[in-house]
Amino acid sequence: MGIMLKQVTKENWYECNNLEVYKEQEGIVAPNYNSIILSLLYENWSAKCIYEDDILIGLLLYGIEEDTSKPMLLRFMIDKKFQGKGLGKKAMLKLLDLIKVEYGNIKFYTTVSPQNISAKKLYESVGFEETDEIMWDENVMVVQL
Repeated sequence: MGIMLKQVTKENWYECNNLEVYKEQEGIVAPNYNSIILSLLYENWSAKCIYEDDILIGLLLYGIEEDTSKPMLLRFMIDKKFQGKGLGKKAMLKLLDLIKVEYGNIKFYTTVSPQNISAKKLYESVGFEETDEIMWDENVMVVQL
């Protein structure tokens, strides 16, 4: 089966909300309930649970950022029990495939905190490159799909 992205629903939201990152990542990654709520408030944003086979391993939030009108990955997290196993990269590649289907061959953006070296490496490993832009005190990265 591999990696699957599934919509957050009333059946999986609670388990998704209970996913955890390492203590040192807590200030960098927003709580999952925040991402889930934002996906309900903004019609152009979508929260997806990340599954490896039938096991919930993470959450992501993407959509059109309303201030810039850019299609963006807004949140991405893998539970601490599943980090360091290559699953984040597989999930990111699955997301990029989904973005191509939903939006076509576009520029897709994300932001990364300067101190979040592991996230920057992950994004670079799937083709993201840094731009000169800063958004929300984070470096903007882009990939051409």
